[in-house]
Amino acid sequence: MVTPDEQITRLVRNAVQVYSADELRQRLAAGRPLRVKLGVDPTAPDIHLGHTIALKKLREFQDLGHQAVVIIGDFTARIGDPSGRSATRKQLTPEEVDAHAVTYLDQIFKIVDRERTEVVRNSSWFASMCFDEVVRLAAHLTVARMIERDDFAKRLGEGTPVGLHELLYPLMQGWDSVVVRADVELGGTDQIFNLLVGRDLQAAHGMSRQIALALPLLEGLDGGRKMSKSLGNQIGVADAPEDMYGKVMSISDGLMLRYYALLSDVPEEEQERIRSGNLHPMEAKKRLAAEVVARFHGEAAAERASCFFEERFQRRTAHAPERITLPSGVLEVGICELLKLAGFAASSSEARRLVAQRGVRVDGEVVPLDFRFRAGQHRLLGVGRRRLAEVVGSAP
Repeated sequence: MVTPDEQITRLVRNAVQVYSADELRQRLAAGRPLRVKLGVDPTAPDIHLGHTIALKKLREFQDLGHQAVVIIGDFTARIGDPSGRSATRKQLTPEEVDAHAVTYLDQIFKIVDRERTEVVRNSSWFASMCFDEVVRLAAHLTVARMIERDDFAKRLGEGTPVGLHELLYPLMQGWDSVVVRADVELGGTDQIFNLLVGRDLQAAHGMSRQIALALPLLEGLDGGRKMSKSLGNQIGVADAPEDMYGKVMSISDGLMLRYYALLSDVPEEEQERIRSGNLHPMEAKKRLAAEVVARFHGEAAAERASCFFEERFQRRTAHAPERITLPSGVLEVGICELLKLAGFAASSSEARRLVAQRGVRVDGEVVPLDFRFRAGQHRLLGVGRRRLAEVVGSAP
């Protein structure tokens, strides 16, 4: 039997802020399974490693006997979460959101136990909400408090528009917590405002306030900004094993330690050995890359990806391939331009000739003239047998 104090130690590990640990301890001491909420808006077809931090924490709650409640924000996704945004999100159609939701669940259940997860869509309550109910919900939050929010305050200060519909988003996320009677809600540090609104709305409706666990945001491949598909610096959980392995191998040694802390199941004493330099950074990174690939594609795929990397990036030539990084802000580049960037062609006409002669390969595969290299990818560009370049797409 795991005591409440032992559960607290495990559950708040890696959390940046907890509102509040004392409330969580009291709730655990009551002895009943807690309802642990995680809301996900399917604004894109795939999730990335940044999303898995909250999913791993949700699985930890499950393994301690608590009830996971995953809210598919098929209604809130049509607005788009303004958290951390410097501009209004593009609003999605219901059809786009539904298509994304299918792949989201498949990927979520690579981490969370499907049999112990309650899945609900917030369209089941928002779609039937009348305008009178919206007005009464909006009465719980003042304009003054809303514009104190960092991202709104920054945008208003810069003269960047803030849509009225964006102000409703925190209320909608908070109302989700009321409807599902959440005891705990998980979210990134960019979600703190929304998590606290949920606590307030529950209190206003006579409920015990949910405990809010604010979890760290994972930096993307560029090592600076948070991992995001829109920034092109993500490692998607649906990436091909070879791509996933190669992307992990492309991160800096410092970022590798961060990934170990937030993503790995390697025991703490072994992570300390890595931090202290007792394991060569290259070997440590290979171990991390194999662990990440195995989690989403299986051990056999991880072994194949490791062999692929060894062959393509280490044993292929006697000389290490030159590393080419796309200029900052470049989302994608055509193959001819890439050949010029790598110094493999002096002109566009020469580049087109090389491609037309089927002499240009990416990761060993011959590519056509319309091939485009995208930010966030990590590929091996080859011309002939001897000219090779390791190409990394920086975040825009």
